[in-house]
Amino acid sequence: MSFRIRGQNAASGVGVADHSKNTFLELKRKKGYRYVIFKIDEKKNEVVVEKAGDPAENYDDFAESLPENDCRYAVYDFDFVTSENCQKSKIFFISWSPAVSRIRSKMLYATSKSSFRRVLDGVHYEIQATDPTEMDLEVIKDRAH
Repeated sequence: MSFRIRGQNAASGVGVADHSKNTFLELKRKKGYRYVIFKIDEKKNEVVVEKAGDPAENYDDFAESLPENDCRYAVYDFDFVTSENCQKSKIFFISWSPAVSRIRSKMLYATSKSSFRRVLDGVHYEIQATDPTEMDLEVIKDRAH
């Protein structure tokens, strides 16, 4: 099955900007970023990059970059060492939808998620979070191991 990068989701009509796909590939292939936060630009009707975190940034930097009162999609490249002392990396897709977000925003992100998620080939885990405790570093560590 092929998926056009600028394809439209039938349910929401939201496309994906080429820059969003390319930024994800930079994170995945070249370790160019620690994380990428995406937002739906309602005027352009597409998913765009809001922020790309430098490889030196950590999980706290990432979590603090998410808005307290609006939805976002994000990918986070989590590096860890296994019990066998091997360096590993897992990419997490996080669907951030805080309880205080506008209903319209929650609906738009919910209906667009699956088509956007398909564009992000190479994600290992997916987390749905409505408050910070549902996606804190311990949750990430538990899922990765």
